[in-house]
Amino acid sequence: MRVVNIGICGLGTVGSGVYNVISRNLAAINARANCEIKIAQIGCRRDNPDCALSTTPVTRDIFEVAKNPDINVVVELIGGTTTAYKLVMTALENGKHVVTANKALIAEHGMEIFSEAESRGLMVCYEAAVAGGIPIIKSLREGLSANRVNWLAGIINGTTNFILSEMDTKGRNFNDVLIEAQEKGYAEADPTFDVEGIDASHKLAILASIAFSTPLSLKGLFTEGITKLQPQDVAYARELGYAIKHLGIARQTENGVELRVHPTLVPQRSLIAGVNDVLNAVMVNADAVGTTLFYGPGAGSEPTASSVIADIVDVARNMDSYPDTWVPALGCKLTALKEQPLLGIEEVETGFYIRFSALDKPGVLSNVTKIMADAGISIESIIQRDQPAGESYVNVIILTNVTKEKCLDEAVEHIEQLETVRGPVNFIRVEYLDQA
Repeated sequence: MRVVNIGICGLGTVGSGVYNVISRNLAAINARANCEIKIAQIGCRRDNPDCALSTTPVTRDIFEVAKNPDINVVVELIGGTTTAYKLVMTALENGKHVVTANKALIAEHGMEIFSEAESRGLMVCYEAAVAGGIPIIKSLREGLSANRVNWLAGIINGTTNFILSEMDTKGRNFNDVLIEAQEKGYAEADPTFDVEGIDASHKLAILASIAFSTPLSLKGLFTEGITKLQPQDVAYARELGYAIKHLGIARQTENGVELRVHPTLVPQRSLIAGVNDVLNAVMVNADAVGTTLFYGPGAGSEPTASSVIADIVDVARNMDSYPDTWVPALGCKLTALKEQPLLGIEEVETGFYIRFSALDKPGVLSNVTKIMADAGISIESIIQRDQPAGESYVNVIILTNVTKEKCLDEAVEHIEQLETVRGPVNFIRVEYLDQA
């Protein structure tokens, strides 16, 4: 059998998983790749006790791997964007195919990397960059290639899903669950990328580019995290028949593309509402197939390694074929990508959950409903909670029908100016994905 030499750069959680899964399942992997896949070199700053490297050559200089004339495929698993970008570009300049699990790298520098690879007749694969072990990239790029994708929506960050699941099922507050997530290794010491939605926005940009055949960009993508969510809102949502999920949503409309990451109320009966703990899920709605759900582990050593190795197998299978027959990184040649207008969040239409504290006296709600009617907002339901002993203000919860966000912003501004309303008006967007 022909031999395909791979060089792994980075031997952390994912790198060690790749090494161990290849070592354990080598015979089956080789049979599926129709060649002998050999880990010819590893570049890492330090060894990982989870790997028995035996006779595999190791270098502390990852760029040595990228320049090694015997290496066919460089597997970038070091993370970050600065050094990783230099490593990937060096590998391409030296005629190596590239496999990566680095979503930030692809989201921020994907177009440059793909352009370099395309100009040199090389492959760049990144299945593990989104949703860990779930094969969503291949599904969008290849399995659904006959379809026009209407929208996709995903739980694409396990940390935020774990936090929201605990807040929902156990009534816990955000900070306590975050500490537990850090103790369990679900969240970093600095959890900003996860809880502020940055990680999910990187992944959504990648998915949207493939789904809608547009250049990959983070520009204009609306991002909102989960740090401002209150336990009472999670509890009220459950009482009303909803779950709160942190979703990345991309939708094709007549006026342009929506790209947004934010907390979202979804009906408890919906498929995505039942995705809890650190699991990920992506729903895709397309014209021919309808709505599909891709579900599974979104992170972890071996689940992510599963996707990395699938990419290695794809590269190994196709290396001897003519470059023009390879599936491009974004599903089509870069010249075939089409810019599309991006809708600002103010133009997006959703339902809304609204909560505010109002004085418990006649006429207050009629003032609020008039403000909303004047803004063109239709109300689905209003709930006024019982007033606590000794308290003259009560929580008011309103569910609206679908409306533009700029209309809601106008209404919120006027409601907050009412003398009978105390404090800010809180709102969370509502989506009915199974019916969309």
